[in-house]
Amino acid sequence: DVCTNRGAQTWLLQVTAHAHLTKMAGNESCKPSFEGLIPFKYQGETFETYTRVYGELKDSNHTPVVALHGGPGLSHDYLRPLSDLSTNYGFPVIMYDQIGNAKSTHLKDKPETFWTIDLFIDELENILKHFGVSDDFHLLGHSWGGILGLEFEVRRKPKGLKKFVSASSLASTALWMRSTMELAQTLPQEVGEGLAVGMKDPKKYWEALQQFHAHYGCDVLSNRSLNNTWIPSFGCSENTVVAGNAHPWCLSWQNPQRLVYHRSYRLHLVRIPVFMINGRKDIAQDYVVRPLFDGITKVKWVTFENSSHMPLMEERERFMKLVSEFLL
Repeated sequence: DVCTNRGAQTWLLQVTAHAHLTKMAGNESCKPSFEGLIPFKYQGETFETYTRVYGELKDSNHTPVVALHGGPGLSHDYLRPLSDLSTNYGFPVIMYDQIGNAKSTHLKDKPETFWTIDLFIDELENILKHFGVSDDFHLLGHSWGGILGLEFEVRRKPKGLKKFVSASSLASTALWMRSTMELAQTLPQEVGEGLAVGMKDPKKYWEALQQFHAHYGCDVLSNRSLNNTWIPSFGCSENTVVAGNAHPWCLSWQNPQRLVYHRSYRLHLVRIPVFMINGRKDIAQDYVVRPLFDGITKVKWVTFENSSHMPLMEERERFMKLVSEFLL
């Protein structure tokens, strides 16, 4: 069963890294040119997607970058340093809260069958159409956002997609889980015990998560307690609908291979140039992302030696420089 408790707990490890980073959400280099809700019509209903835009879409000489946050079930906030791409390099940047969480419409009563990858792809297409950039855009996906970006490319073959940045993403959920368990063994015994017990002992689990991501989530943050506003993402709340039903292990329940990428399965369908990024201490270790490198035709790969799961913060200046050079 791809939606086992172990799978859900491993997903929480990924989510906690991003929640840990939202403390730095205000770390943007310019004010947004647009901030607000845009309508999203889906299956006869109208929802709202909270969106921020940095830079001017109409007056730019550069192709806009659409950023896809991790999770699923998180927010765009920790990606705000990507505003540097606008401030320093002239790329307009669009980022948004994926449906079901943060400032976008919450849908706590929707069944598991509602939460599909196609839902998130349709929302992305709606963003592109709303801002009039469907014919010319780049994508940058972090972690789960990297999965979403590749799924969009393979399933829809968007004519306007020019280049894709896959930042600390994964080639398969099995490899991600293996990496998480391996890295946990490098930490004190109580960390592994806390991760193993999971939500059966929330306090012990929470403390273990913090220690784990202090090492492998983001090195530039100290090992401090998370803000209580993020606790509902891991407990019993409406956010758990996305956190529980929309994480990659559950999104793949209809077809377990859906999220498994390797050389002989679909990667040959990726048409556009891809820039792969991970950190030396990343949960997305080299073997977690290597199948992407082996299977995609037009691809380059850089490992950031002084980073874990968040090179965009941990080596911010170099990250932006290399990304901008790739996108030009």
